[in-house]
Amino acid sequence: MNDFTYKDNALYCENVPVKAIADKFPTPFYLYSYATFMDHFRKIKKAFEAVDPLICFSMKSNSNLSIARALVREGAGLDIVSGGELFKALKVGCPADRIVYASVGKTEAEIESAIRSNILFFNVESVPELIMIDTVSRRLKEKPRVALRVNPDVSADTHEYITTGKKENKFGIDFTTAEDIFDNENKYSNVSLEGIHVHIGSQITDTEPFVKAISKVIEFLEKSAVSVKWLNIGGGFGITYGQEKAKTAEEFASRIIPLVKGKGFRLILEPGRFIIGNAGILVAKVLYIKTTSGGKRFAIVNAGMNDLIRPSLYDAYHEITPVVKLRSETHMYDIVGPICESGDFLGKNRELPELVEDEYLAVMSTGAYGFAMASNYNSRPRPAELLVKNGRVRVIRRAETYKDLISCEKMLKELK
Repeated sequence: MNDFTYKDNALYCENVPVKAIADKFPTPFYLYSYATFMDHFRKIKKAFEAVDPLICFSMKSNSNLSIARALVREGAGLDIVSGGELFKALKVGCPADRIVYASVGKTEAEIESAIRSNILFFNVESVPELIMIDTVSRRLKEKPRVALRVNPDVSADTHEYITTGKKENKFGIDFTTAEDIFDNENKYSNVSLEGIHVHIGSQITDTEPFVKAISKVIEFLEKSAVSVKWLNIGGGFGITYGQEKAKTAEEFASRIIPLVKGKGFRLILEPGRFIIGNAGILVAKVLYIKTTSGGKRFAIVNAGMNDLIRPSLYDAYHEITPVVKLRSETHMYDIVGPICESGDFLGKNRELPELVEDEYLAVMSTGAYGFAMASNYNSRPRPAELLVKNGRVRVIRRAETYKDLISCEKMLKELK
């Protein structure tokens, strides 16, 4: 499900050889395939067409303006989690009535900005947040729409840091509290309570957790005699990382549509990784090959945990492959970066064709939560983002410079 393929042992992004791109643009850089992420969006849209959902791309997975703009032009809405993402969503021209706003920690200023922008609705994560939205709305003399994010206490088979639907997680409202809110809706007279939101985690590769969560929500609605206009089932559809296989859009839809069709509400989906994850790679250069006295090999590359933190943070697996496969003899390598941390690795114990200095490696499936989670740790500038579209390579975010690192800092006069 991506347009990164080998032709005569050379990796291509769509019809452009990656080596040619790496020879022109300094590494490391993120490289995205326009055809891939548009294809993934269309696959979800087609799979769920029987219920005509609003598909809101999750900006936290990748908030590059060009990517968000392309999806919005194709009909997507945007799922945001901060004032910064609201700013970017409006910047790319997303209609406000296709923006939904989650996050457990919305500030008063962020709430006010979203109300003034007339977004579709807030996904409310707690009673204090609902009170804050109601209070701000009263001051502004507005009545924004809200959806209660319920926590269904459903376990998703994913990393503990990205599961969000268990009762011990910080996200959402339990069913008892949600019922009390609906029963006492008049206490929140400055908001319009129109939906239910549920999101159980990220990188979920099976359909069963979604079935359990949605079934619990529908049972709650029917038991409580609550009527809503919207059911937002969040995102979390997993993708294939190496050996970790995921379901297709059609397989997710085949289990979800029978649960929601004809229930009187419109469905919202919030996919991020499913759309953009396999549409991006991180390209790095081998700086040194280090072999210890015990025979262990390290390929030290010019990209590290500051550029891609998922392997260090989640012990996540990303396939790593040479941009050009020139040698048949293989060895086991740890692919590590330049950061001063033992946790700075991109992959461990990888069998790869013999590597040499100055060749390029591609870290696959990094379109989601790659650049979005990058940092300036060790005072390293963040890499460029490039996009291949119709055979052309475009810079959609330039690489940072050393001057960028200090652009927001100020040296006190008395210290000069």
